[in-house]
Amino acid sequence: MGDLTPEGGRAPRYDALLVVSFGGPEKPEDVMPFLENVVRGRGVPRERLLEVEAHYQRFGGVSPINRQCRDLIAALDVDVPVYWGNRNWHPFLEDTVRQMTADGVRRAAAFVTSAHRSYSSCRQYIEDIERARAAVPGAPEIVKLRHFFDHPGFVAAMTDHTREALDRLPEGLRDRARLVFTAHSIPISMAETSGPTGGAYEAGLRRTASLVAAEIGGDRPWDLVWQSRSGPPQIPWLEPDVCDHLEELHAAGTEAVVLVPIGFVSDHMEVVYDLDVEAKALAERLGLPLARAATAGTHPRFVRMISELMAEPEPAPCPATCCPAPVRRPR
Repeated sequence: MGDLTPEGGRAPRYDALLVVSFGGPEKPEDVMPFLENVVRGRGVPRERLLEVEAHYQRFGGVSPINRQCRDLIAALDVDVPVYWGNRNWHPFLEDTVRQMTADGVRRAAAFVTSAHRSYSSCRQYIEDIERARAAVPGAPEIVKLRHFFDHPGFVAAMTDHTREALDRLPEGLRDRARLVFTAHSIPISMAETSGPTGGAYEAGLRRTASLVAAEIGGDRPWDLVWQSRSGPPQIPWLEPDVCDHLEELHAAGTEAVVLVPIGFVSDHMEVVYDLDVEAKALAERLGLPLARAATAGTHPRFVRMISELMAEPEPAPCPATCCPAPVRRPR
């Protein structure tokens, strides 16, 4: 943290770290207000909101994501104060920026808990940060750290967790298990415009999957599939869905599967419901042995990666044309 500043003096590049995440409810009465924040302006049917609310209430109305953010922050070894702000629930990003300003923070690095490039996982967070700064007079400069989908720390964490999942399968099936990498589905129109030249969301996920599969070795077959679709049914999203894919694999004679959620960095609701409840129940009905790899979480190599990102040269700002907001069509 003792790099030269642009003026040539020796001083820390950043005087704080801001962890920026999605947010999640922490009690039953939070669930619907939280979901309404998430989907505001997106035209998601009320029936879908009620369905997703039931997923949260199944787990006591508490999302695991906030606890996991706290655990990640506790595990960090950085020599600057660490702050935490969310897009959709407390602690809201604007409130955190206000606290940073009151504390005298001048220039902070922002670590966003999303590895990949798309509007909702990158550009929207940049907009969230700038909106929060605009609302707080004297707010510090905040520099978003780069994407980390191919960073060795992220890959190492996911590789270790994939090996652990393979070890939970019956011994005779481990060498024949297929790796099925999963990520949050997004509208195809958003996927096609992700990154500066388009298509970066899926390309980055395939890059992560290929790196993890190579570390596992053995020329093991793998697939990239999608989960957690939430948009209006008339809008095409990335496919195949993980459950549809499991049915196809079973019909084709696949003997065992390891699900690897590379599109997430913590075991939040989409992971624990869509994979640990729905996909698991389907695999049991099919008689298909299945194990699910943990997300990066607080794996030591992933935690150390954040310090390494802070020590890198400051990333160039994303061009204004990168990952544009989706066009909202009137219903």
